[in-house]
Amino acid sequence: MLKINDQITIADWELTEQFMRASGPGGQNVNKVSSAVELRFEAERSPSLPDPVKARLRRLAGRRWSKEGALIIQCDETRSQARNREIARDRLAALILEATHKPKRRVATRPTLGSKKRRLKAKKVRGEVKAMRGRVDGEE
Repeated sequence: MLKINDQITIADWELTEQFMRASGPGGQNVNKVSSAVELRFEAERSPSLPDPVKARLRRLAGRRWSKEGALIIQCDETRSQARNREIARDRLAALILEATHKPKRRVATRPTLGSKKRRLKAKKVRGEVKAMRGRVDGEE
């Protein structure tokens, strides 16, 4: 069981872990031990997530969302398989938790009449300053 918050808990049957050999440093250990983890969460078919959360999760996941509707998280940060499993589960929980927050709706506003007048006045003053620049015809 993976507890996200008070309302959302993901059952173990919804998660699939696959282990593979990691790349990078580690010497002979890299060639022998499958320490990297690929965590697969069938988000589209999950009864644990409400539809709006699924939609936001799909947008947040980006390339990690598969065509079948699964969220795939890979981790090969450490040499320890157990630690990589923890990191992958933490990343999944953080992503789902972020998807639970409903974004604030933007309220369209218009500039006030006073702000428009101030802006135009400032432009006019700036234009006058620039117009005064140039060659000075001196009395000779």
